[in-house]
Amino acid sequence: MNTPEKITAKIRQEDPLELLNPYRPSCRVVSVAFILFCRPSFSVHRLQTRSAPPLILPDTSASRAPLFPRPLLPTLAVDTMPGRTLPSFTAAQVASHSSAKSCYVTVGRKVYDVTDFLDAHPGGSDLVLEYAGKDIEDILKDESSHAHSEAAYEVLDDSLVGFLAGANGAAANGKATANGAANGKEVNPRTGMSSEEDLSKDTDIADDYKTHKFLDLSKPLLMQVWNGGFTKEFYLEQVHRPRHYRGGASAPLFGNFLEPLSKTPWWLIPIMWVPPVVYGLYISSEGFDSKITQALWWVSGLAIWTLLEYILHRFLFHLDEWLPDNRVGLTMHFLLHGIHHYLPMDKYRLVMPPTLFIALATPFWKLAHTLFYWDWSVATTVYCGGIFGYICYDLTHYFLHHQNLPLWYKQLKKYHLEHHFLDYQNGFGVTSRFWDTVFGTELQPRVIKTQ
Repeated sequence: MNTPEKITAKIRQEDPLELLNPYRPSCRVVSVAFILFCRPSFSVHRLQTRSAPPLILPDTSASRAPLFPRPLLPTLAVDTMPGRTLPSFTAAQVASHSSAKSCYVTVGRKVYDVTDFLDAHPGGSDLVLEYAGKDIEDILKDESSHAHSEAAYEVLDDSLVGFLAGANGAAANGKATANGAANGKEVNPRTGMSSEEDLSKDTDIADDYKTHKFLDLSKPLLMQVWNGGFTKEFYLEQVHRPRHYRGGASAPLFGNFLEPLSKTPWWLIPIMWVPPVVYGLYISSEGFDSKITQALWWVSGLAIWTLLEYILHRFLFHLDEWLPDNRVGLTMHFLLHGIHHYLPMDKYRLVMPPTLFIALATPFWKLAHTLFYWDWSVATTVYCGGIFGYICYDLTHYFLHHQNLPLWYKQLKKYHLEHHFLDYQNGFGVTSRFWDTVFGTELQPRVIKTQ
């Protein structure tokens, strides 16, 4: 931890004159103390802005002192390590923190608590309280008031307490926590999104990594998950917060010759699995006296698949509660389903890769022939019905994400995409919401209007 003594020694070593550069003669003591905390050489985190001005020595002729945030204090309860997701505030909530006891300000969608800095501000607390509960982005950039140094933006990040939700927050700088929220709609604090359109808005890669300290989309993802040292709680919070990579392209997963093997086009599914289904029905037809009988068993397999789809999605793909809190468990989860929630509009990491499908389907072949042990043909026909159900599921899943569909499918599309941006802990049915209704996990979407 940087103590004032260590910071003073470091500043003297790097630039002794910095200690002799007060903002104005009447504030020498406050200015020196402030510089000790705001020296950019020891700041760990820097707030990235679109137009952060360069480091400029204070102008003693400025008519007003700058609006600097509070320094990093030992009692400051702000998470600077991966461990939790910061909360969202409505504009009304931020505006309510407008007193000397609790003073919040915003820069775009980011909310800062500057209460502890009020008494330390060189221009006095009244100058800060003038903007309490309001956005200070314009005044920070106003060089006629004062040219704020890069150090100001670095220590500002230490006071970050959350994000502004809702229409007012989205209008501040046109960005949501991840990809941008549609104006006039409430932002879901867990996903950082307000509508399905947000799923297709490009993520600001640098800002996303700076803000959430999770994965850098510009680098291979797999080893970042493996070496990240994330807690299970933090990983699950972040992996279910959707991102969108550069116009819908696939973010790097391996970053080497294995990269093509991680991508599966949708058309590979019917090409690869329809022929085995047809062949299985052909060879098993010899065991039936009637085509109608075989068709009934095949439909039975198709119906069984709808339940399996629900069970696999809820209890395997979303094995959140029972997920081991270690890097092996988190990495396996990421490869199995986490990457789809992290990058839901990635066209080539949506349908199930053939190797994964074979691994999942093999036990069910044995299960089918165990349950229907009395007749090999019945077991094979039921199994083929289930595989055909899977083909329909994977294609439906792809089209729900990437195609314009007829009216009934539009409702299904809306339902499934709400699973991504609204509530990933419900809405597990993809081809149908029937089993969600049966087991009480049906999504109940509602739009909350901001004040």
